[in-house]
Amino acid sequence: MAYKAPVRDLTFILNDVLDIDRYANHPGFADVSSDLVGQILEEGAKFAEEVIAPLNRIGDLEGCKWDDGKVTGPTGWKEGYQQMVAAGWPALSALPEHGGQGMPSVVAMAFGTMTAAASPAFSMYPGLTAGAYWGLNANGSDELKAKYLPKMATGEWGGTMNLTEPQCGTDLGLIRTKAVPNDDGSYNITGQKIWISSGEHDFTDNIIHLVLARIEGAPAGIKGISLFVVPKVFVNDDGSLGERNVGAACGGLEHKMGIHGNATCVMDYDNARGWLVGTENKGMAAMFVMMNEARLGTGLQGLSIGTAAYQAAVEFARERLQGRSLTGPKSPELPADSIMVHPDVRRMLLEARAFVEGGQAFTLWTALQADLQHSDDEAEAQKASDYMGLVTPVLKAYLTDKGFHVASLGMQVHGGSGYTEHFPASQYLRDARITMIYEGANGIQALDLVGRKLPSKGGRAIMSWFADIDAFVSENDGDTPIKPFITGLADVKKKLQDGTMWLMQNGMANPDNAGAASTDYLHIFGLTALAYMWAQMARAAQARIDAGDTDPFYVTKLQTGRYFVERILPDAEAHLVKMKTGAEVLMDMPAEAF
Repeated sequence: MAYKAPVRDLTFILNDVLDIDRYANHPGFADVSSDLVGQILEEGAKFAEEVIAPLNRIGDLEGCKWDDGKVTGPTGWKEGYQQMVAAGWPALSALPEHGGQGMPSVVAMAFGTMTAAASPAFSMYPGLTAGAYWGLNANGSDELKAKYLPKMATGEWGGTMNLTEPQCGTDLGLIRTKAVPNDDGSYNITGQKIWISSGEHDFTDNIIHLVLARIEGAPAGIKGISLFVVPKVFVNDDGSLGERNVGAACGGLEHKMGIHGNATCVMDYDNARGWLVGTENKGMAAMFVMMNEARLGTGLQGLSIGTAAYQAAVEFARERLQGRSLTGPKSPELPADSIMVHPDVRRMLLEARAFVEGGQAFTLWTALQADLQHSDDEAEAQKASDYMGLVTPVLKAYLTDKGFHVASLGMQVHGGSGYTEHFPASQYLRDARITMIYEGANGIQALDLVGRKLPSKGGRAIMSWFADIDAFVSENDGDTPIKPFITGLADVKKKLQDGTMWLMQNGMANPDNAGAASTDYLHIFGLTALAYMWAQMARAAQARIDAGDTDPFYVTKLQTGRYFVERILPDAEAHLVKMKTGAEVLMDMPAEAF
C-alpha cells in the first residue's frame, strides 16, 4: 500500500473553510498566500510519499539498535532525516532570526499531518526537536538561545524533553533527579529519565536535552522543579562542537509494541553538566510550553495514523473479492464482488473517513488559533489563547482515541489478512496505541479539561466557544441543503452545555463526580468540535456546488459529513447519560473486591 498525502483535503480546509488569505495583515501571514501554501503542500506531499513513507515498514521491522550507549537507527533513516534537513522542512515554522522560514503554525501543522501519516516514528525526531526549540525559545536566556536554537531550528541538531522517571510519570512532583550548582554558573545533573523519545540516535551531531531536575534545597513537589539544558556535546563559544558531555548517556532502549523506528531511551545523567533555563523552581511552567506543543503533535499523530490506516483499508476493500452484494451481483463477470458492496464494510470505511476528515479540520482550526494568539487585535489574541488552552486536551485525547479506533476498523476491514504482517494494518494499530498514553494519558487530559480548563478565568473560554457556535448556527440556520449539519451542531452543543452545567453543579460538591464524568464529557466536547468543523466544511462545499462547480470532491465531502451527522453524532446522547450517573457506581466497590 502506497500512502497518498491528502493535499486536496488540506487545501480545501485552508482555503475554503479557514480562508487563510484573510489573515494577510496578521503577524506571520504577510508573505503567505493560498497559492504559496498550495505549493508548499504539494512539495511536502512528494517528500512524505517518496522519502518518508518507504522507511515506515523498514523502521517497524528493524527498530533501533543500542551498543554501549550508541544508538543506530533503521536502514535508510539517517539518510532520510538528512534529506529532510537539506530540504529545509524542519525549519518551516522556526523563527527567521534562527534560520527558520517563519511559516504560520497552521501551515506547519498541515505539513506535519503528512509526515506523521507517512511514518509516525520518523516524524517524532523533528517533532521532539521542535518542541524543545519552542520551549527553549520561550524560556531560555539570550545566551542559551544564541548557542542552541539556530541548529535546532534547521534540524541539524536534535532535541528532547526529559520528564518521566522510573518512580513517576504524571506526578512530576516526585522526581528525584538533582542539580548541584557549580562555580561557573553551570549545574551537575544526576538522575535517570525513562521513555525519552529520540533520546539518542545517529542522525545528528548533537542532541539538546531539556531536563527537569531539583536543585538541592529546593521546595518539595512541583514547586521545587527547575529546567535545564543538557547538551549531548558541549558547544564552544564560536558555535563549534567541543567535547562529549560524558555524564549524559543512553543506558538502553525500550522494547515497545509499536513506533519501533523511534529510539525510546533510558537516559542516565551522572554529574552531566547543564545550564538553568529560566528561573529556579519554575521548571514546570517552562516545560508546559513543550508539553502543550507535544500534546498537539500527539493528537495530530493519532489522526494521521488513522488517515494512513483508512487509505490502506480502502485499497484492500476495492481489491478483495468475497461474496456477492445483498441486492444481486455487482461484478457478474468476476467470481465474487469486492467487499466494497457490503453495507457493514462501508459502515467501517465511512466511520473512519468521517473521523479522519473532521479531525483534519479540527487540527488545522486549532493551529490557526495558535497563530492568532499573536494577533495585534487584543480581543482576537485573547480569544485564540483561551481556545488553545481549552481545546488542547480535547484534541490530544479525542483524536488519539479515534485514531486508534480508525486503525482498528482498518484491521477489521482487512479481516484475517490484517492480523498478519503481510499487510500494514497491524503496524498502524500498534503504532497508534501509544498516542493514547504518552504526553499525558487520555484520562489525565479529561481531568485537565474538567478540572483546570473549564473553570479557568471564570469559564471565559467555554462561554466564548458556546457563543461562537450559537452565532454560526444563527447565521446558517436557513432552509438550505446544509440544514442537517446546522441542526446537528445546535443539538450537540446543547448536550455539551447540559454536561457543563451538570459538572458545575455536581463536580464541586463531590470531586469524584467530576472525575467519573470527565472522559464522557471530553467525548461530547470532541463530537461538538467535529460537528462544528463538519458544519463549516459543509457550508464551504455547498457554496462551491451552488456556484456551479461540478467537481465530485464537494459532493463526496457532503456525503461523508452526512454519515458523521446521522451515524456518529448521536453518540453524544449516550455519553451525556453516562456522565450524569456520577461516581457512585465506580467508587462504591471496595478495592479488594476488584
